[in-house]
Amino acid sequence: MKIFILSVSENIYSTQRLVEEAEHRGHTIRVISHTKCSVKLGDGKPQIIFEGENIINWPDVIIPRIGASVSRHGAAIVKEFEMNGVFSTARSLGIIRAQNKVRTLQIMNRKNIPIPQTVFSVNPSNIDEQIELLGGPPVIIKLQEGTQGMGVILAESKKSAKSILDTLYNMNTSIMLQEFVEESNGEDIRAIVVGNKVIAAMKRKGEKGEFRSNIHRGGTGEGVQLSNKEQKIALKAAQYLSLPVAGVDMIRSKKGPLLIEVNGSPGFQGMEAYTKVNVAEEVIKYIETHVRKKV
Repeated sequence: MKIFILSVSENIYSTQRLVEEAEHRGHTIRVISHTKCSVKLGDGKPQIIFEGENIINWPDVIIPRIGASVSRHGAAIVKEFEMNGVFSTARSLGIIRAQNKVRTLQIMNRKNIPIPQTVFSVNPSNIDEQIELLGGPPVIIKLQEGTQGMGVILAESKKSAKSILDTLYNMNTSIMLQEFVEESNGEDIRAIVVGNKVIAAMKRKGEKGEFRSNIHRGGTGEGVQLSNKEQKIALKAAQYLSLPVAGVDMIRSKKGPLLIEVNGSPGFQGMEAYTKVNVAEEVIKYIETHVRKKV
């Protein structure tokens, strides 16, 4: 089978692991930087040009590994492959939705997936009201398109919350507010969904005094057994966003598990290290069962 990994670098751990497992299982694989792809449209014959070559007809399947900074262009490249009949482990619409936390939570709320109490607004004149809608401080302030724990701030008082919000609103930055779930104790759950099953899950805990649990922010992890409800949330969330491969983040609260966000390009390094699950192999095996080679 011919596989493209859409990734900005061959040296990223998850990209390397996918290459290793695909080659080990006998597939032909290329790493294509979506940032270096151009799309030519006209005469009803689209082309995707990479390093002077039209690659639109080459792959049987693509594995998008697209970061937030180039999500719109990356999703456009994925869409062009999709319209040409190429299978993708992340649908273009799902990539765009998952990159925007508010859009994700709107969909989840509509589908009755439990989420933290959330407020988003562009009105700097009613900051007091926004904070009170969440029951008062402390509150979590998030950039709508932040990743790896960046752009996530804990405001412990109304004064600090107002100061932060006023600054961000004046910078024309898209943000949202969420209730602070104290009992989560700086921990969250990351579940990896591949197809119709959760293949691995870990609990992440932030450094001492740090409420963010992301491994990229210095957190640690350990394998964890999900409850039936947590598994259902993870599977439904990936399904609702059209992401056959996804990382689903949840926290455990007094009310039960709450979905925080969904990642369309989850990293494998921490998950493989802490759970000993071969995530990359699971992705390749999923592709093998869902994609036919082009004739």
